[in-house]
Amino acid sequence: MNIFLYLDRETWAHRLDPRAKILALLLLFSLCLGFNHPLYMAAVTLGILAVAAFARVLPNLWRLRFILILLFVSSFLMWPLFAHGPTPLWGWGPLAVSRESLLYGIAMGLRLSSFVMTGLILLSTTRNEELTHGLIGLGIPYPVAFAFSTALRLIPTLAGAGATIIQAQVSRGLDLGSGNIFRRMGKFIPQAIPLFIYAIRYTNLLAIALESRGFSPGAKRTFYYELRMTKADYGVILFLSI
Repeated sequence: MNIFLYLDRETWAHRLDPRAKILALLLLFSLCLGFNHPLYMAAVTLGILAVAAFARVLPNLWRLRFILILLFVSSFLMWPLFAHGPTPLWGWGPLAVSRESLLYGIAMGLRLSSFVMTGLILLSTTRNEELTHGLIGLGIPYPVAFAFSTALRLIPTLAGAGATIIQAQVSRGLDLGSGNIFRRMGKFIPQAIPLFIYAIRYTNLLAIALESRGFSPGAKRTFYYELRMTKADYGVILFLSI
């Protein structure tokens, strides 16, 4: 099972400078925040899907399709109960659902899904070390960039450890498929104990490795990988800024 999001492809998105991709991510986030109507948000979402298709990272979106669907459905169901409008559709009192709140819920669901898809595109087309150099190139302090890259490495590592723990328990006779959904969810709770112990052990080993190598956050560093912005990078930033 591949637990890492990066996909090694020869596409225009992979060849972009990591600083350009980070700025493009922020610009797309701003674009998503600028619209509250579902039609405009649907156009933005379709544009993001088109970028994912051209970057050949749709397999990663498909892998996390349940999370994207859950974000959209939860927003679609919850926002109409908290937002209100002048055109009622059904219900009464505080549980009344209006046309405006329903449309707003659809727009917010598309916005959340677009946020996640945009982040997945960045992580699918950018190596971890490139992302770290991109953050440093944008003026982010090295300790912050290092902590961010370490967190990105830690997530798939813990996911792989969790999958190994579950497979080991299943091989010993643990039945995760029987019972209703609540009983099945309850069977996963004991698996969190060895995963928690593994996370503490992994963090301790990482701290020992950094200390043994003389890691100093304030030390002056040189990098083998040099960032160079091209016309394509400036073109992407300019296109999203218009």
